[in-house]
Amino acid sequence: MTSLPPAAMPPSPAPPSPTPPTPPAGASGAPTGPADDAPVVIGDDTTGRSRAAIRWRRLRWPLTVFVVVALLVVFLAVVRPPTSAAPYAPDNPEQGGGMAVAEVLKDQGVRITHVTTVAEAVSAAGPDSTLLVTPNPSFFADDQVSALNRTGADLVVLNPDFGVVGGVSRNTLDSTYGEADAPVAPQCDDPTARAAGDLALRPGLTDTSTAGDDVRPVLCWPDGLGAYAYARLDFPDRSVTVVTDPAVLRNGTVLEEGNAALALRMLGQHEDLVWLVPDPMDVSTGDDEPTPAELSQVNELMPPGSAPVALIAVLAAVLLALWRVRRMGPLIVEDLPVLVRSAEATRGRARLYRAARARGHAAAGLRASTADRIATRLGLARSSDATTVVDAVVAATNRPSQQVADLLYGPPPADDAALAELARRLDILESEVHRP
Repeated sequence: MTSLPPAAMPPSPAPPSPTPPTPPAGASGAPTGPADDAPVVIGDDTTGRSRAAIRWRRLRWPLTVFVVVALLVVFLAVVRPPTSAAPYAPDNPEQGGGMAVAEVLKDQGVRITHVTTVAEAVSAAGPDSTLLVTPNPSFFADDQVSALNRTGADLVVLNPDFGVVGGVSRNTLDSTYGEADAPVAPQCDDPTARAAGDLALRPGLTDTSTAGDDVRPVLCWPDGLGAYAYARLDFPDRSVTVVTDPAVLRNGTVLEEGNAALALRMLGQHEDLVWLVPDPMDVSTGDDEPTPAELSQVNELMPPGSAPVALIAVLAAVLLALWRVRRMGPLIVEDLPVLVRSAEATRGRARLYRAARARGHAAAGLRASTADRIATRLGLARSSDATTVVDAVVAATNRPSQQVADLLYGPPPADDAALAELARRLDILESEVHRP
């Protein structure tokens, strides 16, 4: 057999390269599952899930408040109360409401328009109508009283403050204090009063008219000390009736004595009755106010019950603001950079009172300070009531009890001159106590 030369022999196959061993499961560097299962770590050592949890913890309380407020808003918007809770309102069936008189007037054919602002009253009232002004929880401004006088409607005013009494009566009446011990006869020639008969109305009016006045009031139901509970003035264009005791209108007292007869005769003179239940926050006067058509459009956009909804929303906003403010830390108390003299602070406060025409607040401050100094001088406790203080001052000065009570606890002054006179008389009273 012939052998081949070495160069002609075919090369032998190379041995196969060894396959690297597969690392066991769980060894370092080997994945144990899909790559999506591993959380992605961000540079600040947080993950998307942890960041979402942090955001939820921060927002859960505001979101909870928002949801609760939204549910309340929806509930109040859907469920509207069929009646009102406002005192003396014609749709209030409670003891302090006026629904009983209103329903009887409606049965007699009287059209009642319920308003809550002076602007609405001026827009709705006019000649051949009656404008009822129920007690105001705050005070009417002078321009508001003038706006009510300009309506031309017959005014019926219940339990007015001193400013309204002087404004509607052209300063022929003034306010005072009195008590009704028992029912008394009207003792006047007014047909409405005589039809009502004996009443136990609280008196609170005095006659300040003079012989030169064109119109003098007819006063009824006196208390024997110069105070009256009812007054009527017949001006050429309208009549004004003032009653100091609103018991004639309230549901709980309208059936006592002749209260119902008096209320129905006063308010049923015309077919149209504008029933004003003043809003304590109302500052309108009726000048440049929207027309009735515009007001109806506004009422369609803002239906009844929207005011409580707005109040709840504002309250929620305030609570949210307080919650956020707490995160800023406590307040830092710093000394004032300058010292303000007490005289300058007093003048500044007086100028603010004068600019706001807050004669009632100024008078209340004068009276409170005087009463406090007098009580200290007479050895009375700071918790002493008005009767104790008045009795002590009467014993020290020999002044009439009613005069001392009017000085220390009387009605607010009507103008700046009356405020100055009150300050002067309080100073004299205090000097008499210090030097009897």
